Amino acid sequence: MKDLSYLNKYRIQASRIFGSMGDEHNGAFRIKIKDKWFIVIASNGGGWEHVSISPEKSKQTPRWEEMCKMKELFFEDDETVIQYIVAKKDNINVKENCLHLWKPTNQTVPMPPKCFV
Repeated sequence: MKDLSYLNKYRIQASRIFGSMGDEHNGAFRIKIKDKWFIVIASNGGGWEHVSISPEKSKQTPRWEEMCKMKELFFEDDETVIQYIVAKKDNINVKENCLHLWKPTNQTVPMPPKCFV
């Protein structure tokens, strides 16, 4: 995950989540992509770097292009992140239309052969 200090102008109050405005790897942000605003929560802990992306007002789930832009904003170009679709029994949906980017910090993300991706 990038040092998120460069996104400070997009930070929003998240004291109930972080106890402050966050730090270089944690925080809440209000970010506009094209004509749509998103609320983005970034965190690291428990062996994971995590970014959750929710449209601020729209009922539409973030699109592929929007998720790619968020990956670009929050992670380095050479980092691989994962978007999980978990088993239904394990799904805990706190916010509708919210998608997540995950990166484990204690292992390398397994990748299929390059010709498959």
